[in-house]
Amino acid sequence: MESLEEFIATTIDVWNNGFMGIPIARYLAAASILLFFLMLRRTVVQWSLNYLKKLSGKTSTRLDDEIVASLEPPIRLLPIILGIFLGLRFLQLEGSAALFSEKFVRSMIAFMIFWALLSAVPPIFRLMDHVKAHVGAALLDWAHKAVKVAIVVIGAATILDMWGIKVGPILAGFGLFGIAVALGAQDLFKNLISGILILTERRFGIGDWVHVEGVVEGTVEEIGFRSTRIRRFDKAPVFVPNARLSDNTLTNYSSMTHRRIFWTIGLEYRTTLESLRRIRDRIEAHLLENKAFVNPPEVPLFVRIDRFSDSSIDIMIYCFTRTTLWGEWLVAKESLALEIKAIVEQEGASFAFPSRSLYFENMPDTEQAQVFIPPAYQEKTL
Repeated sequence: MESLEEFIATTIDVWNNGFMGIPIARYLAAASILLFFLMLRRTVVQWSLNYLKKLSGKTSTRLDDEIVASLEPPIRLLPIILGIFLGLRFLQLEGSAALFSEKFVRSMIAFMIFWALLSAVPPIFRLMDHVKAHVGAALLDWAHKAVKVAIVVIGAATILDMWGIKVGPILAGFGLFGIAVALGAQDLFKNLISGILILTERRFGIGDWVHVEGVVEGTVEEIGFRSTRIRRFDKAPVFVPNARLSDNTLTNYSSMTHRRIFWTIGLEYRTTLESLRRIRDRIEAHLLENKAFVNPPEVPLFVRIDRFSDSSIDIMIYCFTRTTLWGEWLVAKESLALEIKAIVEQEGASFAFPSRSLYFENMPDTEQAQVFIPPAYQEKTL
């Protein structure tokens, strides 16, 4: 009987003292508080979002609406933090436990705040389309990434400082480490600086057709911190270090105002003078009347008898199309080629082709015997 009474007393003592001198009932109550807020999380989040949407609906801009929509994930953390905060308050912790719980709650609040800031960055940059025309899409993308990295770094430093971890010595250590790394990673920083120069000088942008002599030719897909991804016309991606794009001569074909056609048409030498003139004039008239081609003085346009080649009389055709798109340019060039062939045939002329004349000298007939003249007779005759 005494053993039973002792067991009951021990059980009551454990129930009353529990862990760290706190009754188990308090732990159960704190857990119930947290569970209650978890159950109400959907309601609290919905009410908070509706309230914020109501406030943003009073403005005429779309920016606040986009930001409110992006804040849903961090707002879902708010009821959990509130439940943990009230549960820990109900426990009435003391000493180091109270200090730890205070730091933990503050860290979660800071995490939620910086998560909300990080979530608000994409809609802000999405609504900055008018800036792309001035700074370029690639530079804006870099700024987007830099802002997100800055928020993450500042948020991490804030949380570490709450736990008493000094960020200054860590940054100083990283600075010394960075110097050591910089000595062995000069190419990395060179490519990084080259990438910044490419973006600020706006040499090319995403989707541009570029050609770097001896390096690559294709369409720019991504401008990274170290390298740029260019997809060749055979659909193979090429990752080019930014330094090579910055140091070498680069041609940006997407920046062309017009696209050139530069041909040499060879006609046979038997073409008459009048036919040559008519062919030249008709080709020039076609270029001036066709809306697919640009007329002077905007761009030069020449159709001239150029030179007398080895096997042809050459007519130079130098003109520009209005379109810079490769497919449309091919259509315009094909149309011009067919028109030139029709003009040449209608004028009774023909295109020349490379030829070579061989002249044979009459050699002595080796089949017949040669007459022998004695040397003494040759001296007398001389």
